[in-house]
Amino acid sequence: MADQDSISVGIVGGGLMGVGIATRFALAGMPALVVEARGERAAGIPLVAQDILSQLLDAGVIDGARCDAALARLRVTADLAGLAAAPVVIEAIPEDLQAKQALYAQLEAVVALDAIIASNTSGFPPDALSAQMRARERFLVAHFWNPPHAIPLVEVVPGSATDPDAVERIVRLLDRAGAEPVVLKAAIPGFIGNRLQFAVLREALHIVRSGAATPDTVDAVMKACLGRRYSIMGPFESADLGGLHTLLGIGANLMPELAKDEDVLELMREHVDKGELGAATGQGFHTWDEDRIADLKARRRRQLRQD
Repeated sequence: MADQDSISVGIVGGGLMGVGIATRFALAGMPALVVEARGERAAGIPLVAQDILSQLLDAGVIDGARCDAALARLRVTADLAGLAAAPVVIEAIPEDLQAKQALYAQLEAVVALDAIIASNTSGFPPDALSAQMRARERFLVAHFWNPPHAIPLVEVVPGSATDPDAVERIVRLLDRAGAEPVVLKAAIPGFIGNRLQFAVLREALHIVRSGAATPDTVDAVMKACLGRRYSIMGPFESADLGGLHTLLGIGANLMPELAKDEDVLELMREHVDKGELGAATGQGFHTWDEDRIADLKARRRRQLRQD
């Protein structure tokens, strides 16, 4: 296990995101310490990390020696004091503003004065999160995507008081970890990825609700067309390649027809009200039986090999 003095990054929160983030750093040769106060969850962290690494091993992305080395760089503790030597601490606890703010107060009493405190939040703006901190210049958002060991994007969102040096340092660290950090110029709700994701989801819900297609058909279109295209080029690159004059003409006719309200969320609410929450309950828009889960795992292995 890693010695405390050699910690490259600390992660507070031993859920799937926290362990996934820690594993990404460990794979890059950086000792990572996960702080998890709940004993049962803390005890399971090595098993979760092993499962993540096994996925990469099975896909041929890493070999056994690299797997073992990554595991050796992971350490688990229940004590925040273990983060005293960490130059960067990433908070990955549930989305509760008061709980996060309380944690930052504890962290500021433990970590070095120049240590960066980052949040993996997917929704709270950095200024709201850091509102009660003494040293707001050290704080920023570093939003990883699930699963963090497979998806390289990290949205770095500075607050109004964030020191530019803190942004540069976190970007360098993420580069070393093999991530692909992007820095936002302003902290907009949902950042970038979630805004794009929910814009697509709104239109997908609208299409299904209108009766034009089933969820299976919409998913098939995304996977066989847009998903492949967007894995190699973004929407602006795609527009340039398609010809802005062409896209302008299509957009002028199509944009007025797209969904613009929140009524489409009722389609999701119907499932939620019936207890159909998705894969976790076995039923959502799809039935999550063994065959569907096995197919998804196979697709993930193929994606890992391609990456």
